[in-house]
Amino acid sequence: MVNLDHPLEMGVGSWRESVHRALVHPDVQCQSVMMWMGIWLLMADIHLSTTFFLPPSLSLPSPPSVSPAAERLRYILGDDDEPPNPTLFTEMDTLQHDGEEMEWKESARWIKFEEKVEEGGERWSKPHVSTLSLHSLFELRTCLQTGTVLLDLDGYSLPQIIGMSLQKQIEDGLLKPELREKISYVLLRKHRHQTKKPIHRSLADIGKSVSSNTSDFSHPVSFSSPGHVQSRSMNDISDTPSTDQLKNKFIKKIPKDAEASNVLVGEVEFLEKPFVAFVRLLQATMLGGVTEVPVPTRFLFILLGPAGKAKSYNEIGRAIATLMVDDLFSDVAYKARDREDLIAGIDEFLDEVIVLPPGEWDPNIRIEPPKKVPSAEKRKSVFSLNEVGQMNGTAGGAGAGSGGGGSDDGEMFCGGLYLDIKRKLPWFPSDFYEGFHIQSISAILFIYLGCITNAITFGGLLGDATDNYQGVMESFLGTAMAGSMFCLFAGQPLIILSSTGPILIFEKLLFDFSKGNGIDYMEFRLWIGLHSALQCLILVATDASFIIKYITRFTEEGFSTLISFIFIYDAIKKMIGAFKYYPINSDFKPDYVTMYKCECVAPDPGEYKPFSALDGDALDWTQLSKKECLKYGGSLVGKSCKFVPDLALMSFILFFGTYSMTLTLKKFKFSRYFPTKVRAFIADFSNVFSILLFCGVDACFGLDTPKLHIPSIIKPTRVDRGWFVFPFGKNPWWVYLASALPALLVTILIFMDQQITAVIVNRKEHKLRKAAGYHLDLFWVGILMAVCSFMGLPWYVAATVISIAHIDSLKMETETSAPGEQPQFLGVREQRVTGIIVFVLTGISVFLAPILKYIPMPVLYGVFLYMGVASLNGIQFWDRCKLFLMPAKHQPDYVFLRHVPLRRIHLFTLVQIICLAVLWILKSTVAAIIFPVMILALILVRRLLDFVFSQHDLAWIDNIIPEKEKKKEDDKKKKKKGNKGDSSSDEEVCS
Repeated sequence: MVNLDHPLEMGVGSWRESVHRALVHPDVQCQSVMMWMGIWLLMADIHLSTTFFLPPSLSLPSPPSVSPAAERLRYILGDDDEPPNPTLFTEMDTLQHDGEEMEWKESARWIKFEEKVEEGGERWSKPHVSTLSLHSLFELRTCLQTGTVLLDLDGYSLPQIIGMSLQKQIEDGLLKPELREKISYVLLRKHRHQTKKPIHRSLADIGKSVSSNTSDFSHPVSFSSPGHVQSRSMNDISDTPSTDQLKNKFIKKIPKDAEASNVLVGEVEFLEKPFVAFVRLLQATMLGGVTEVPVPTRFLFILLGPAGKAKSYNEIGRAIATLMVDDLFSDVAYKARDREDLIAGIDEFLDEVIVLPPGEWDPNIRIEPPKKVPSAEKRKSVFSLNEVGQMNGTAGGAGAGSGGGGSDDGEMFCGGLYLDIKRKLPWFPSDFYEGFHIQSISAILFIYLGCITNAITFGGLLGDATDNYQGVMESFLGTAMAGSMFCLFAGQPLIILSSTGPILIFEKLLFDFSKGNGIDYMEFRLWIGLHSALQCLILVATDASFIIKYITRFTEEGFSTLISFIFIYDAIKKMIGAFKYYPINSDFKPDYVTMYKCECVAPDPGEYKPFSALDGDALDWTQLSKKECLKYGGSLVGKSCKFVPDLALMSFILFFGTYSMTLTLKKFKFSRYFPTKVRAFIADFSNVFSILLFCGVDACFGLDTPKLHIPSIIKPTRVDRGWFVFPFGKNPWWVYLASALPALLVTILIFMDQQITAVIVNRKEHKLRKAAGYHLDLFWVGILMAVCSFMGLPWYVAATVISIAHIDSLKMETETSAPGEQPQFLGVREQRVTGIIVFVLTGISVFLAPILKYIPMPVLYGVFLYMGVASLNGIQFWDRCKLFLMPAKHQPDYVFLRHVPLRRIHLFTLVQIICLAVLWILKSTVAAIIFPVMILALILVRRLLDFVFSQHDLAWIDNIIPEKEKKKEDDKKKKKKGNKGDSSSDEEVCS
């Protein structure tokens, strides 16, 4: 007895198969439902013939269900350890003729998306999503069921492959032997690609064009006599690629290891039923002029049918071509063992398609390729019941699994540091040779200008706070020494070291305390630095970096948003200060321009003291410049004597122009103008081009805008101090011990700032290949802190915004992408070269002062503003803040909005805003000394949110804090598996 399920409770393909079995083996039960099934099929066929669908690769996966096709595919695709299959380039050629001449004409091609030949314009169409009718897919399924399927055919030329296919059809009784030569003659006609002109074209026909693919089939091929086949060469196809194929620039869009699948469809009069063959070659073979580009062919699909169904054949050809570029079906095609495996692949494809009703849209509209195509891994994972990779997962970012916690043996002294060194050593050589890339030049110039601007700003403020015991020169040398050493030996060389605001406030309070209590500031500061360095080393030895496992998205995004706001606020604040220093001439009245003048008036004879051999009477005071007039003791009289050019307005133009142009050029990569490589080059060097342009604008106007001033002599800012601080002799002995207390505060600041920035840099979405090194980073920060203390240089720690800018400037994308496909983000260029060169350049900036003095400070403030704004991109907290101002129907389709109620999202965001406001208030007051403690308190606040929000909600809008017991169980499982999946992957985390 045949079991017949309801059609709506199973896949379309599986249901049709069930219907087929019922029709072949009817019984009493089947006969009782045969009538309504026939009616349903009739209605379905009418509807399916006009219904179009979207391929499953462009839609979200449907609710999981295990169908017979899925069960079959489990065995086909079960081995995940095999290397990925090559990318398939699919070309569809249609049969057409000109008089008695026949040829195969290229009509469409696919890599990811479809491109059609537009006959009228004699060009390729824009890449678009293939929209097919379900009816064509069912017909394709029937073709594969009834036609010839040859898998792993050992063929080396097209005539041999066609001959073996025809022989198989004759043996199976599907083809009459007398038709063999006719079909072979048709299939071996010459292929004309889009770059070639038709084989015969008279002057009268030059103005004509083929209106559609249907017209190509309007004159089916016929043979007037049996001897017609013998009158011409049986093979018009060359065995080797032609010159046009070799010179075709389209090959740049195809990956190097790609293979081709060729689809040939047409109609002829001598056939009574379709000739269908699906061939998979044992080895990819170059078939000469068959393919547009010199790519070896692996698959061949042939459909020749009786005249009158040209449109149907064309749609079947488009259906198989679309299937061949589908990630899942292409894997099935490569691994299929028999015909049924291919049918199962089509059934799975049908189960995943998204139907578009025929009356709701225009089929002639070409759907633009999406900016981001969903990954096919979920379908390839044999339709997992879990939504793996959607939630944010556990805390600690990628670092949780890459050296962030303690060692595998928790009792091992310095175990974390040992593992960090062990992980980083194999990558050490590649950290250098991978840095030699043109992209590194842009990153070096960008980060260098950011670093010297920060060093000058911080050095000036530090000089004011410490009475020049530390100034711009100390800031430059400290930045160069500490930064280069860190990038050379640290665990994460993408981190950029810099001084921070809380350190500046601590230095000011420390100097005031020392001055008020008669304590030598430099010696006191030395001992605080030594104690703090020792405490950092103790934290490294005890694997204290395990705390990063509790730094969730809540903490890291609050901290990074705060630092970004500080950069934006400081850049704007400096520009507002320019308007105060160079006020706009608001008193200028254009109508009174005739009254504006300024003259130099000679002083009284008794007051005049000549500065040269000339006496006062010999001078023409009216011809002196302003400087000469004041130099010789004259006075300026007139309403325009106090006129100052609008330097503030010019400064604002330079400031905002640099920012806006950098932002615009950075997005130029996605514009429609110029080739891909040109757009990528402009985007990579956007900051350099913007800086050079507005430096040129400033030079053209010649106004005295504030410029970048760098010390030109290497010497301490104060003449009464040297480059080494002696630890004894100026303070009482108890100061050496008491300095451990303020050092604890510095240690908390250094530790939290360093580790949170490291977690942000090591985020999973950055796709870093090389393991992080939290313990190794903190170790070198402690060592460099001790060295800087002895030399009287500022203390340095990871700079969040500049580090994020460093990563953004080193992002890599695929060099070849299919037409219509957006370049795929591959990761970050992980190396040490850019950081080392940036800090070496910072150190030798003293010798570059004659060149750097032409850079206006407003241009660098614009770079600062861009860094602050760019670092906000990708922060979920910032995206959630913007939801407060959006009506629900206009909100973006964020994945967390699908799983968490909006009111709960707003409540979580409000808590973050309050925490951010508290941190901002603390930073802006004298209470900034406890700023690091408040950052530590963010972890506690996040812990308390476990009592307010469910774990489900937190998994989507934040991270799950790992429990100790759960961690122990996970560690045991990892040890049992033989430590599979090294430190660089934590598959529960996804942004």
